[in-house]
Amino acid sequence: MNPLEHFLQYPLGDQLPGPAARIEVAPGIHWIRMPLPFALDHINLWLMRDQHDGEGWTLIDCGISSDDTRTLWQTLFETGLDGLPIRRLLCTHTHPDHVGSAHWLQQHFGAPLWMTMGEYGLGRILSSGLPGADSESAANHFQRHGIAPGPQLDAIRVRGADHFARLVPSMPTSFRRIRDGERIAIGGRQWRVIVGQGHSPEHAALYCEADGLLLSGDMVLPRISTNVSVWEIEPESNPVDWYLEALDRFECCREDTLVLPSHGRPFRGLHTRLQQLREHHAERLEVVLAACRQAPQTAAQIVPVMFERQFDTHQLTFALGEALAHLHSLWYSGQVRRLTGEDGVIRFAG
Repeated sequence: MNPLEHFLQYPLGDQLPGPAARIEVAPGIHWIRMPLPFALDHINLWLMRDQHDGEGWTLIDCGISSDDTRTLWQTLFETGLDGLPIRRLLCTHTHPDHVGSAHWLQQHFGAPLWMTMGEYGLGRILSSGLPGADSESAANHFQRHGIAPGPQLDAIRVRGADHFARLVPSMPTSFRRIRDGERIAIGGRQWRVIVGQGHSPEHAALYCEADGLLLSGDMVLPRISTNVSVWEIEPESNPVDWYLEALDRFECCREDTLVLPSHGRPFRGLHTRLQQLREHHAERLEVVLAACRQAPQTAAQIVPVMFERQFDTHQLTFALGEALAHLHSLWYSGQVRRLTGEDGVIRFAG
């Protein structure tokens, strides 16, 4: 949690949309929340009144594929869309809470999916459970980084068997590619695509300079730091550095920008939050480096150093992925060495 959250401003106060309800946060932009079965228990979706291929809505992100989500969407179809169809679906990135219902909504409305190439391609791979993105690959990845064979590793293997495919059972078979810097007309506004890495391969945020509005997706969140993890499909990635570089792309936004994030409440104070996120990762890197200087560390050993709390299996995968991401940042900068032991486990030494 962000200990400096009080430096941000929440213009809507504690107001939140109820189930299958919406709140207008700016003219023509409506806020919806969908439940998630995790510790992070919601995702924000954004409906924009639009004229794309006729009167209707453009939807930004769509929630996981679940009975609860579909039930809420059915209610919204009947009471929350003013009798108009969703004519376009734009997904910021390929994580299940953002893209899980895309295929189902596309089948219902015939609405095209707009997405970056990197996110769409990864979504197709993960939803299909291809080799390298399956449960054994995940278990091997975590074992190499310090999770010993036993109940914990078995739980990770069971979770990985169908985790993504259960939440994203299928992806649309075609899409309309969006690119960094592209300007997209939605609801009478011009939105510029700002692509960022680190949290996901090619995350697309949308910025309207004229009205000072930023649909930040998961790149900038008010209360929590965005997860940046090393996963089995890209085992030598450097997501912390990529994420910090991507934050610089939001410095051009207006000081009074209203940020519409995927989790948490709409807020002002974007530039303050960008600096908070930079300082957070700098502090975590110092903590990790200090541990590696004392003794070689696996990513699993770094998890309690970074987080100082217990995790369930779902949370542990993200915590270990983030611990490894910070180790990789130090490794790529030459501050630690990567060592592979006779046991096949990877350790990092300062």
